[in-house]
Amino acid sequence: MAHRRYAVVGTGARAELHVDAIVGHAEQGELVAFCDVNPTRMAVHNERLARPVPTYAAADFLRMIEVERVDVVVVCTVDRHHDTYIVEALDAGCDVVTEKPMTVDAAGVGKVFDAVERNDGRVTVTFNYRYNPVHEKVRELLTGGAIGEIGSVHFEWLLDVRHGADYFRRWHRDKENSGGLMVHKATHHFDLLNWWVDSVPEVVYAHGRLFFYGEENGKRHGNARPYGRVHGSPEALDDPFALHIERDTWLRRLYLEAEHEDGYQRDQNPFAPGVSIEDDMSVLVRYASGANLTYHLTAYSPWEGYRLMVNGSGGRLELEVVENTWVSGQQPAVHGKEANPEEGSVRLTVQPLFGRPQDIPLESGGGGHGGADKRMTEVLYGPPGQPDPLSRRATHRDGALSLLTGFAANESFETGHPVHVTNLLSLR
Repeated sequence: MAHRRYAVVGTGARAELHVDAIVGHAEQGELVAFCDVNPTRMAVHNERLARPVPTYAAADFLRMIEVERVDVVVVCTVDRHHDTYIVEALDAGCDVVTEKPMTVDAAGVGKVFDAVERNDGRVTVTFNYRYNPVHEKVRELLTGGAIGEIGSVHFEWLLDVRHGADYFRRWHRDKENSGGLMVHKATHHFDLLNWWVDSVPEVVYAHGRLFFYGEENGKRHGNARPYGRVHGSPEALDDPFALHIERDTWLRRLYLEAEHEDGYQRDQNPFAPGVSIEDDMSVLVRYASGANLTYHLTAYSPWEGYRLMVNGSGGRLELEVVENTWVSGQQPAVHGKEANPEEGSVRLTVQPLFGRPQDIPLESGGGGHGGADKRMTEVLYGPPGQPDPLSRRATHRDGALSLLTGFAANESFETGHPVHVTNLLSLR
């Protein structure tokens, strides 16, 4: 493959992963431009580069592609803008690498599929969880028949009060921006489940509510504090839910010192008015294979991790991942860049119907998301033609399938009824 020219649109914290990976694989490609609504954030990213790249306003996105002869656009914007940039990049002759979720509604999925059909470009959705060695082992065991045909799955995901609260102090707290946690966060989980079960969702029934965060819940549970944002608020000094971005150089420079450009505040009070997403969600899914799923996402747990239980015709697989056993109250690093300081553990077992449980040896990975970020970017930006026996690289279709459960769950929240996903979206 020829030397490729990359441009990154959206230069928040997550863009750093892609920027570093592109620059670190200079023999394969070249970072040629940034595009964002915020000039200061682009300047902060440029200061980290040995060779700064040209910067373009969001309104000049298409001009950037033409002037800089861009081959691949990397989309890291606020979620609700993903499909717009994906479609425009494809129509301009580019390939696209996009952060999840691919879009926040069914109409956006349709736009992306139409653009893929009328162009030659490829869309890759960055489901880094597929590249976690533990998740790869689960995929290998299940598709290899370790427990026979899959009958049912239970998946519980816990976000602690440090990580979970962060979705309620950022732009994610507005459902129009993120689609709620069923879309922004759970798209990861539903993609893993589709990949593990090797099937697609058909019927979804769900219940979700805002139980812990938000103004009224803060008052009810005694967590309310009279401030809108942390910086400059004395009331936030001893608040365990406060994010003091001035204490983290990267967050301070990328957000606090960039506020004058667009007014975006990264450190809002998770118990202040304006929260329109849920924090406690239960989902039932029937897959086309006949397998059933029970799923729960909690965003206010004292510890962080997840439990997976899969029942099959030949036995049972269990996975427990404890990312941290408690929250110390220390100022956190940017999520995904570093492991939390508290201890964690991982255990994967397979138990046949007539036999002792077997502990499965696991490879541990360092860095963001259990080593998944590094492994994923090696595939995305490293030498072409790398083997992928587990089908980790996710297409636009995978991106859409990961969203179907979340879209249907959001509708079920509103209607109180089961939702047939084909009534929302028919994938070609």
